[in-house]
Amino acid sequence: MNPKVECLIYWRDPKKSVPVFGGVLLVLLALTYVSLISVVAYASLLALTGTVAFRIYKNIIQAVQKTGDGHPFKEYLDMDVSLSPQKAQEVSQIAVAHINAAISELRRLFLVEDLVDSFKFGVFLWVLTYLGSWFNGMTLVIIAWVTLFTLPKVYEANQVQIDTNLEIVRIKIAEITTKVKAAIPIGKKGEKVE
Repeated sequence: MNPKVECLIYWRDPKKSVPVFGGVLLVLLALTYVSLISVVAYASLLALTGTVAFRIYKNIIQAVQKTGDGHPFKEYLDMDVSLSPQKAQEVSQIAVAHINAAISELRRLFLVEDLVDSFKFGVFLWVLTYLGSWFNGMTLVIIAWVTLFTLPKVYEANQVQIDTNLEIVRIKIAEITTKVKAAIPIGKKGEKVE
């Protein structure tokens, strides 16, 4: 994981985590009530108003104090914000690898290469139908965002207890999966049907 992202989600520097968490949460909450175009337009208008007001304020201060500080956003205007072709190619290669892996896994599950895995996938999809009836997509995105900023910190604070309990759950799931696979004679990996 990128160290900057890790610092944000583990709240290493709350002065950086709070604006990111709060800003994105505010936009997500706004998107539940207003269209995406309106949220983008209002947020951009708010940012533009702030920067114009700051620029006018700095110009007035410079005129009154008779200083030549220059443009207040000079360092940001001089920053290179272009995306290099190498970085774009690297990101696209990673995206293609993930898409190919997902397609391959979905093919395996839908075409029942392993009956138990396909059954687990079916149960997962069935649970998603209930989840979808209880929440809309934006609510789930908001819950995921809040979870992203809370679970890592909770895990970090209680790692020993959580790992102990997770190991117990993993052992039980492995036992149940082994029993189910032993009870179902069809769909086992590595068997050839003649």
